[in-house]
Amino acid sequence: MRLTIDTETDTYEQAIAAVQAAYGLRPVVPTGWPEAAAVDPRPDPQDLSSDDIGDGWSDQVLFRMIASLMPGARAVLRRIADLGGTASYDEVQQYFADHPAAPIPPTKIGGTLTSVQAVQRRVGPASTGRLLQRDERARLYRIDRTLVEGLTRAFRPATSPCTAQ
Repeated sequence: MRLTIDTETDTYEQAIAAVQAAYGLRPVVPTGWPEAAAVDPRPDPQDLSSDDIGDGWSDQVLFRMIASLMPGARAVLRRIADLGGTASYDEVQQYFADHPAAPIPPTKIGGTLTSVQAVQRRVGPASTGRLLQRDERARLYRIDRTLVEGLTRAFRPATSPCTAQ
């Protein structure tokens, strides 16, 4: 596992949250982060299904996965799911470079997504493929269609209606 913390731009709280996410612990989102208002500190996924939707994933497991992600990684994963599960690197980079509330520089998208794999190892089903796949040659991010539908359901209770995009 590799974790990068930019000591010139990241706060102490962001660094601690990054380490917690890397180890699969649910980070406490500092109130100064743009995505902080969108995260319910203890959202309740009771209405989500525990039925297997593929490779051991269920709506509840997907919920725990996204709830454990760093806010930036959660936003990128949601954007890719909103685009139907396939998005080019350029689409994602441009969207977040120009994002008015939570910009992510194009050079930092890959680093932002490092928590996805780390959290999946901790929270996701054992011995399953990656939730977020990267095709370096085609420069695409991909999420299986069935998992996109599950993510869409899992994102509903994980975000506040007043800040959902």
